[in-house]
Parts: sequence; C-alpha cells; structure tokens
Amino acid sequence: MREIEQRGLYYEELEEDVRYRHRPGRTLTEADNVLFTTLTMNTQALHLDAAWSDGQPFGERLINSMLTLSTLVGLSVAQLTQGTIVANLGFGQVAFPHPMRHGDTLYAETVVTAKRLSASRPGQGIVTLEHTGRNQDGVVVATATRQVMVWTRAAHERAAT
Repeated sequence: MREIEQRGLYYEELEEDVRYRHRPGRTLTEADNVLFTTLTMNTQALHLDAAWSDGQPFGERLINSMLTLSTLVGLSVAQLTQGTIVANLGFGQVAFPHPMRHGDTLYAETVVTAKRLSASRPGQGIVTLEHTGRNQDGVVVATATRQVMVWTRAAHERAAT
C-alpha cells in the first residue's frame, strides 16, 4: 500500500513569485485574545480592559498584534514548512495596517520572494517569505517578511536514514 505523509515543501519545490494561499482561515475570538495576551504577560489594556478600550479611538478591545502575527505564520506551516524546516532565521518588515477585532477571521497567503542554497550548510537552503494576512473582508491586517532555512529533499532523506 502506498503511503503519503503530509509535509511542507522542500527547497526545490518552493517557487519564487508564486502566491501560496493557506486555508482554512482562523477566526480569532475574545477567548483567544485574552488567553494569548495573559500567557505572554502583555498587560496592555487595549487587549484586556473593555471599559477602558471603549473610550479609545477604535472603541473596543483589539486582537493582540502578536497573536495576529503568530497565527499568520502558523497558517502557512502545513503547506510550506511542516517537517521540511530546519530553522526560522528571523523576521523583518512586520506591519499591522488595520486592526483585528474579536470575531474577525484571518486568511493568510505567502509569496516566496527569494531563495538560495546555503553556503555553509550543504543540503539546506535559505528562503525569504512574504506573509500577508487579510480579514474576512479582504482588508490587509498584517504583513511580515521572514527567512527560513529548509531542507533539500535529497539531504533530508539522507539525514533520516
């Protein structure tokens, strides 16, 4: 019987200038926001204090932007890096142009903007990903550039034996 294991894409399978759309989306709830905010010791009233937030410019509590970023990246994992990533190398150019509110659904997409084989780690490559998060209305709520190190298929298969 043939077996198929769910995984991300290897270095040679990741294509530049292709938009990878990650589905399903994730609806972020009040419970998600309060839990994430308290777990990360973020005491910002804009995420926790409904009465105070009512008097602020947005008129309500907002989803913690770090929860938005974490979910944006998380939505890409199954399709792009599950089991094929070596390391997350870093983030750059993170922006939150529009707030997420309780009950908004986050949809993610990623474009590979650059890739190169590693000079110091044979069988691995460095890939630059541009993540974009949109809410249920298609409004961009988050963007982030990220670099990851991923396996080539042959090197990963050798390492597994």
